[in-house]
Amino acid sequence: MPSIPPLVSLRKQGKRPTEDQVSLPRIPIPAARAIVDCAVYVDGVRLPGKFTHTAAIMEVRKRGAGFAWIGLHEPDEGQMASIAQCFSLHELTVEDAVHAHERPKLERYDDLLFLVLRTVKYVEHDVHAISEVVETGEIMVFIGRDFVVTVRHGDFTGLGGVRHALEANPQRLALGPTAVLHAIADHVVDTYLEVVKQVERDVDTMEEEVFTPGNRVDVAPIYQLKREVVELRRSVNPLSTPLQALTSGYDGAIPKEIRRYLRDVTDHHTLVAERIAEFDEALSSLIHAALAKVGVQQNTDMRKISAWVAIAAVPTFVAGIYGMNFEHMPELKWTYGYPMVLVFIAIVCTVLGYTFHKNDWL
Repeated sequence: MPSIPPLVSLRKQGKRPTEDQVSLPRIPIPAARAIVDCAVYVDGVRLPGKFTHTAAIMEVRKRGAGFAWIGLHEPDEGQMASIAQCFSLHELTVEDAVHAHERPKLERYDDLLFLVLRTVKYVEHDVHAISEVVETGEIMVFIGRDFVVTVRHGDFTGLGGVRHALEANPQRLALGPTAVLHAIADHVVDTYLEVVKQVERDVDTMEEEVFTPGNRVDVAPIYQLKREVVELRRSVNPLSTPLQALTSGYDGAIPKEIRRYLRDVTDHHTLVAERIAEFDEALSSLIHAALAKVGVQQNTDMRKISAWVAIAAVPTFVAGIYGMNFEHMPELKWTYGYPMVLVFIAIVCTVLGYTFHKNDWL
């Protein structure tokens, strides 16, 4: 009798095969699905028509002038492998482009420059709530002699505005792929400046609340903002080394004209890094001040509790004495004994309340 295949036998027994027992074929998705825009530029002007990444680089090399700019959004391994084969990208850079989560860096592979930039976005939120303040993404830029490949990770990392701005300035775009590199770096650093301004607003709000007399302080939102500033610092500060390398020319890879523009980007980045360091120090001081204020608030609350306990102890003490089962007690048989005891308790409690209030315990 012929043997029953394992998967068929499992299904007949009412069992579901595991992932290890079932190997479904993976349908490759073409690289065109990940390409957001693909264009050929000659003398700073975009050529009309639509191009695939293969047709674009063939057109550039057939003309012997211009360059191709291919923009991708979160490609998978198969899509990136197709791009890498077309543009002869190094396998290590391809792996970084697919998996992302890289620190800002600049690497050179023969005639190829590979730049990683971390992007940041300010998330609108309630300052008093514990929520995300800064969202991060990544942009990888491959720069060759006659091509630019940009790979974006994140929903807010679009470069459409950068492309349109460059297309409106043919003289800048005519400088070649490094002009695109500068424009992207400038765009990313400009977003850093915008985020820093918005974070500064949050820090100012925190300072105002901490140092407002009589205002109760919640330390948790300050800790959250501190953590988000640390995340912002990790995304921004490492970019200083790549920018300095690009500004110095990087062994002749960056033209002199582009280096002039990059110096301005470096200055803005330095300003951002300094502001983030100030935020970090200010929030550390705010945490200490907030903790001290919380301690004072707790001491004040304890004094109030202690004052009320002392006042409540008077009637408790008197009631405890007269609750004893003795026959011969002062004023036990006296007609006015009970009212006098109540008057005595009221007088003592009033005196204690006045004394505590005068000493700011109540």
